[in-house]
Amino acid sequence: MPIDYADYPSDWHEISRRIRFERAAGRCECEGECGAHPGVRCAAEHGQPHPVSGSRVVLTVAHLDHDTAHNADGNLKAMCQSCHLCYDAAHHARNARVTRARKAGQLMLPWVRGE
Repeated sequence: MPIDYADYPSDWHEISRRIRFERAAGRCECEGECGAHPGVRCAAEHGQPHPVSGSRVVLTVAHLDHDTAHNADGNLKAMCQSCHLCYDAAHHARNARVTRARKAGQLMLPWVRGE
């Protein structure tokens, strides 16, 4: 699914590039936050075959608090697509639940929405 950049700052592409290629030097910064490799830094490098899946690595930038308006360096982490998807899985599932309920015309209670 394409990213809707409407919720990102106008300089997001520059921020993302700086995090991925200057700070992270083109390597995934995940140290187990994704749950796939606890306590060990992921060895994935941008443009190279992923060390586990063999697919070409696309380095992304994750918002650790899932808030696209919070772009402080400490809230951003360069992650390969695999780590980023694993890290965001629960957040995506929660959003999908809310969206499905809204489309069905149901009211979601705050604890179901994850608030």
